[in-house]
Amino acid sequence: MKMISTRDAAKVGWSYKDVLLAGLAPDGGLYVPSEYPQLSRAELETLKSAPYLDIAYAVKKKLIGGDIPDEELRRMVEQAYSESSFGAAEGGNIVPLVKVEEDFYVQQLSLGPTAAFKDMAMQQLGQEMDYELKRRGEHLTILGATSGDTGSAAEAAFKGLGTVTLFMLSPEAGMSAFQKAQMGMLSGGNIFNISVRGRFDDCQDLVKELKGEEEFSKLGAVNSINWGRISSQVPYFVSGYLQAAARVGDPVDFVVPSGNFGDMLSGYIAKQMGVPIRRLIVATNENTVLDKLFRTGVYELASAQVTSSPSMDISKASNYERLAFDVLRRDAAALTKYMKEFESKKCVDLKDYGASADDFAALGFSSDSSTHANRLQAIRDVYKKCKYVIDPHTADAVSVGFREKKQDSVPMVCMGTALPVKFEDTIQEALGFIPERSARFKDLEKALPENAFHVIDIDAEQLRQYIRANA
Repeated sequence: MKMISTRDAAKVGWSYKDVLLAGLAPDGGLYVPSEYPQLSRAELETLKSAPYLDIAYAVKKKLIGGDIPDEELRRMVEQAYSESSFGAAEGGNIVPLVKVEEDFYVQQLSLGPTAAFKDMAMQQLGQEMDYELKRRGEHLTILGATSGDTGSAAEAAFKGLGTVTLFMLSPEAGMSAFQKAQMGMLSGGNIFNISVRGRFDDCQDLVKELKGEEEFSKLGAVNSINWGRISSQVPYFVSGYLQAAARVGDPVDFVVPSGNFGDMLSGYIAKQMGVPIRRLIVATNENTVLDKLFRTGVYELASAQVTSSPSMDISKASNYERLAFDVLRRDAAALTKYMKEFESKKCVDLKDYGASADDFAALGFSSDSSTHANRLQAIRDVYKKCKYVIDPHTADAVSVGFREKKQDSVPMVCMGTALPVKFEDTIQEALGFIPERSARFKDLEKALPENAFHVIDIDAEQLRQYIRANA
């Protein structure tokens, strides 16, 4: 497997193990494979009734391309998705489909240690990075940003690893009390939580600013700009397809609640690898930058609103660059110019680069958005139909999915992104009650340690000083 940068496609030669520890490419681009590996119809048939560990191993093996020995990769997969981490799963299927109604499903991706879909990638990423760092005899300092779930998922995956020190930025306002408590409980040792007096986009901008400086250029990444994380999300799309399709080869539609576009990008990669996905439906909340982009081809920055699906309160989707690279026919020079125009003018139109929203449609993409009222109704509708409680982010997908479901027999899978325990105020508003918490989450907020978060302004120098003092 050879990796290239979206901003310098001529330079081929990075291995999977190289990009695993890097984050951004040296030229500021994102790493992508020089070509997407393929899953044949016969291979998919073999995986049709296979357990998730076998699916994850087979798909990751394709995406790693021999850079990690097979026996080591198998060990990592078994450790990442072990019962100790995914003990909440029933019957051994850690990514089951919940049938809402005929041909309409929610894929449950939140049965891991922090009750969010990001555990699916983070648990594997932690294993891979620890393996490679030990092999090299190196230590890595990681700087990341979270709008909610990435933080606790990353911290749970890397807590106690002697090969990694993790600094995680989060917005002072916007996360739920449960999310904040989860992160705070993991502070200490090799985990440093930093609360920024701003929004998620401010956190993300601080990360990018420091990583653009020579002193901090070698900081690692666990956000979805990290290719290892994106590639670790592809297997559950394969599993979701195989569970929903009556026969391998039948089409399936996926609806993905989107903020930073990492999860949806993984679905796109599954489709490019040969999984018979018909439509990839982008669901946003009131922050409609992506919805506008897929409808019009215009990518325009807008101030992020605080909503009841806070992990999607993002106005700049970091992973969109990887899709734009393909839409612009893998022309790195055009992509670089396109992204620089967006960064300088805060608005860019694909039509000025010989492409349009029709190119998204040709790849299977469509989009729609939902509001707080839509989310509440989706939560009520799903509970009424099947007695299953979804969180507000999943509700964005379900709300859009109900509208987008065509009058055909093609199954539709909405990606379920978190357990409702993370957003109990919204569940109370929608259903009039709060589901009983499992034992592992009872009274979690009460256990938040004092000084679990170091608070800074939107100030790169404050961040530099804190990292220098603690790395």
